[in-house]
Amino acid sequence: MARIGLLGGSFNPAHRGHRRVSLEALRTLGLDEIWWLVSPGNPLKAESKDMAAYEARLASAKQLARRSRIRASDFERVEGTRFTIDTLRALKRRFPQHRFIWLMGSDALPNFHFWKDWREIARSVPIAVILRPGYDWGAHAARALGWLRRFVRPPSQASNWTEWSAPAILLLRLPPDPTSATAIRAQIPNWHRKSHPRVSRAQRPGLPLSSRRPLDRTSR
Repeated sequence: MARIGLLGGSFNPAHRGHRRVSLEALRTLGLDEIWWLVSPGNPLKAESKDMAAYEARLASAKQLARRSRIRASDFERVEGTRFTIDTLRALKRRFPQHRFIWLMGSDALPNFHFWKDWREIARSVPIAVILRPGYDWGAHAARALGWLRRFVRPPSQASNWTEWSAPAILLLRLPPDPTSATAIRAQIPNWHRKSHPRVSRAQRPGLPLSSRRPLDRTSR
């Protein structure tokens, strides 16, 4: 059994905040890997005018994930899933031997009740909410948390999440990073036109590396 954290998003672009939070979550939750699920198109951002091409976003995620136990994956594009609930079902079918926990920022929690079948998502896997400075009030006032509050687990039990039955939600306060994809796009609107390493066929199976080779068990 591998303990896998799932972080979905547009990664428009991926940045050091994604990496730092992921590395802290790896340690705090005792994970084997974190998979960055680069979304072909977030249904809640369908009207976005500054969404870079998928290849540029995936390349930025792969570049930031280098030399770590973070795997940037095009699983959603290959599987043809657009909604988190469908992605989770596909992952659990494909990797029944793994245990998954969904990672989300506290800035996303106020909109969680707009996600397709959000209660079913909560029943499918434990959820770890990464608290971000400036979003605490919105997270605690989130409509979805009104339903989830009875399932909140203490941070002191974070490494025991595989023993929980979903629904289970954990509010984690990790060292903050002020980096913002919105700020990066404002400062460098054409970031996606910069030279990125091409994603070779060998790197594009739609599956994280751990599905194709044994995990390095020497850490975590």
